[in-house]
Amino acid sequence: MADPMRIRAQSQGNNAVVRVLMSHEMETGQRRDGAGRVIPAWHITEVTATHNGKPVMRAEWGPAVSKNPFLQFTVKGAKAGDKIAVTWKDNRNDTRTDEATVS
Repeated sequence: MADPMRIRAQSQGNNAVVRVLMSHEMETGQRRDGAGRVIPAWHITEVTATHNGKPVMRAEWGPAVSKNPFLQFTVKGAKAGDKIAVTWKDNRNDTRTDEATVS
């Protein structure tokens, strides 16, 4: 299982700014190892976010996203105490979900 995401959700007026640091290797499938063999592709393909269980964001990613990607977005109508959950899925069907409380 992948390392936990670092999620920070901070209230700003009637919104919350959510910052997410994901731990993932994000291999493109184009690099070679020391022996000259192609390193298989392994990257996040889908990211979703929910606010108190309701979907607020969905993104489709590919191999061009960097290792350990950082994502920032704003959730309208979020207030202190609300729950923000972020889930990613990769091309090997691994998934990770983590949650933060808006502060």
